[in-house]
Amino acid sequence: MRHFALPALTAGLLAAAGVHAAEPASVIVTGQRASLARAIAAQEQADNIVSVVSSDDIGHLPDKNAAEALARMPGVSVQRDQGEGRYVVVRGLDADYNSVTINGALVPSPEATRRAVALDVLPAGMIRSLEVTKSATPDQDANSLGGSVEVKTLSAFDLPGKLLNVGAAVGHDTNTSQNSPSANLLWAQRFMDGKLGVAAGISGEKRKFGSDNVETGGDWNGKRLAGFELRDYLPTRERRAGAINLDYRPDAATSYALRGFISRFSDEESRDRMTIGDFEGNEDGVLEGETDTAAVERRLRQRKYTQEIRSLTGSLDRRMGQYWKLHAEAAASSATDKTPDAIADARFTNLESFDGIGFTNPRTPHLIAPAGVADAANYELDSFALERASAKDTTRQLRLDLQRDFDAGDWNGAVKFGAKTTRRDKKTDTEAWEYGSDDPTDDDYFGAGPNSMSAFVNGTRLNYPFGNLGYAIDPALVRARLAGLARDPARVAVDSALDDFRLQEDIDAAYLQTSLRRGAWSLLAGVRAERTRFTADGSQVTDDDITPRSASRSYTNWLPGVHLRFDVDQATSVRAAWSNSVVRANFAQLAPGVSLDGDDEATIGNPDLAPLLSHNLDLGIERVIGGDGVVSAYVFTKAIRDFTYTTDLAGSGDWADYASAISYKNGDKARVRGIELAWQQPLRMLPAPFNGLLVGINGSITNSRATIDSADGDGGRAARTIRMPGQSNRVGNVMLGYEAGPFSARLAMNYKSPYLLELGEDTLDATQDRFVDTQKQLDLSMSWKLDKRWQVTFDASNLNNEHYYVYLGDKSRNAQHEQYGRTYKIGLKASIF
Repeated sequence: MRHFALPALTAGLLAAAGVHAAEPASVIVTGQRASLARAIAAQEQADNIVSVVSSDDIGHLPDKNAAEALARMPGVSVQRDQGEGRYVVVRGLDADYNSVTINGALVPSPEATRRAVALDVLPAGMIRSLEVTKSATPDQDANSLGGSVEVKTLSAFDLPGKLLNVGAAVGHDTNTSQNSPSANLLWAQRFMDGKLGVAAGISGEKRKFGSDNVETGGDWNGKRLAGFELRDYLPTRERRAGAINLDYRPDAATSYALRGFISRFSDEESRDRMTIGDFEGNEDGVLEGETDTAAVERRLRQRKYTQEIRSLTGSLDRRMGQYWKLHAEAAASSATDKTPDAIADARFTNLESFDGIGFTNPRTPHLIAPAGVADAANYELDSFALERASAKDTTRQLRLDLQRDFDAGDWNGAVKFGAKTTRRDKKTDTEAWEYGSDDPTDDDYFGAGPNSMSAFVNGTRLNYPFGNLGYAIDPALVRARLAGLARDPARVAVDSALDDFRLQEDIDAAYLQTSLRRGAWSLLAGVRAERTRFTADGSQVTDDDITPRSASRSYTNWLPGVHLRFDVDQATSVRAAWSNSVVRANFAQLAPGVSLDGDDEATIGNPDLAPLLSHNLDLGIERVIGGDGVVSAYVFTKAIRDFTYTTDLAGSGDWADYASAISYKNGDKARVRGIELAWQQPLRMLPAPFNGLLVGINGSITNSRATIDSADGDGGRAARTIRMPGQSNRVGNVMLGYEAGPFSARLAMNYKSPYLLELGEDTLDATQDRFVDTQKQLDLSMSWKLDKRWQVTFDASNLNNEHYYVYLGDKSRNAQHEQYGRTYKIGLKASIF
């Protein structure tokens, strides 16, 4: 951070929006203009390249969580799960390549096999600001290739006085006609003559909705479809969060802070599906409109998983004399993911294959079938599968920073140095059970009771648009039958051991940096060193034999960085940054588990993967316009070494005699290049009433290339070039806002072009690559202040009823299609004081 005073430009930005320094009798000014000014001021102060969105921005958009709020930034896009934003992609780099911190503490991942933090566990209403760092300085962690997301919760010293806000809302899902309540409370106040600040907040939401899905899984042979599934989802998602921040400032030179945050997210889902396959007339499947005799199954999955994130950070900031500054920090965080006794599969097969089975529309296959496919009496119980899973990711951090300010003639600046130690521990545990009979006449295998699917439905007909699925399978009836079955004989030892692992990652870092300023020039340069020690424990599974497998390694990375800024005038700045980053491979890739299936198939984890290293160059210009508007342009390039990817090792080394040996490998290099453009401005120069308009447009054009290789099936290896997974070539946002008197409104469109979701089974065959199609989502928010305390709000999400579509090679071949409908929410907010 700079040691010199807040630039006059920043103070002017805040003043232009009515945001002034803290005074006991001040009035808090909110609204879209104020939030824009705060974001611009934060970006303008930073030595490095950052993007900021403030709490007012979040509050004035129908964003259900932090991921959807971040998607409004230039160069940032979001990957959605059943219509909700979940993972954040920065500058075309997947969420696993980005890091997340809450109040300075690294957020571990609740996902069992990923580093990515699913930001839908963070309700938007609890967040004071979100900041994406796109070029890290040496005093910051270097563990992100795209960007580092910093989540900040409210401090009482952010406000001029005390605050008590409450809100409640109810949402309506048009796909299921279900209603969803939400509520929040936020309180902040200072005590002890203003020396002690306390801020606390809680929020909760229970969202009931539905999604309709049809997918082929890529089971195409040219234009023939060999199989597809019709899926009806009924999820219920709950979010609860709480935060408490304590600040004690006994004098002007000393500040103590304690930041606590907890968030719990649960997803309970019942998924009915019908699967169609094994066409008898042609094993390659049927053409559109053609019918054949086929096997049909009805299946149920029902589970509830709960993810919880806890974070506690304590810090001390102290100025020692005229020149020295000290910052000390300790943090502990944990993330857990628990799925108790999930019905992984309850499978009912057809008694006899059905005639007249086919489909229409290859993009969203609609079922052609006789009425009998919807009759539960035509299906017999085939198998049950149960699963219990848990994952825990914990981090502990200690940090110490010292800064010495100095003046040298026309130069002023600071030398800063420090150290940080991080301890990370990732554990997963899975238990699996399977019940199935090779003899379909064995009525006793599944316990007492009939095995016809008619005994497992409850009379609720599924409302599904792509075919008649008949009646819903009742999870309670399935669980009642499972309750009478013995667990021990059904335990699958192989599956229960293969996904169990423990990974430990210890990182010790030290840095030295200096910042200089003279006139219009400012320079920050330094170097960071990170020493990593890694250990991994897992299992090798061969048939019924389970053998422990372990690995360890250590390495050191030196990461220099230079950040340069030139202020052309009071409104315009030019920036350049050269930085280096290091990101460790994903947990699923590093896990040392090995599965040997038969004599010629294997799946192999690779704990010896090298970390991804990236050399990053950023160039850009920003200009503040109209007092509280900004226009900016940035170009960037990233040269990545040791890019990781999935490959087939069959035919080489220890796997020379294998037909398939799927593992992970470091590639030689990859690159990402792009340009980001942004403009946002209140249009106060227009005549009334149009002077209340606000406009914002941002977009990025990104290109990436990575080279992969794999076994070519003839005993050799072949290579091809792909784009980075998760990277859209074009991402953009358009916002039109309006503020006049008590009324405020904002209409926002988020756009991203197709991106590579995953490679196919044959990684060398580009026609098997799965792409997510173009996505455009239109959202609306409005509010009306009834008086100084009361405010009515209205939000509408996905007004254009955008669908989620994954295609195989070209857009005419469905891999997955989901639709969710629109969501409306009306709420009431009150500012008590």
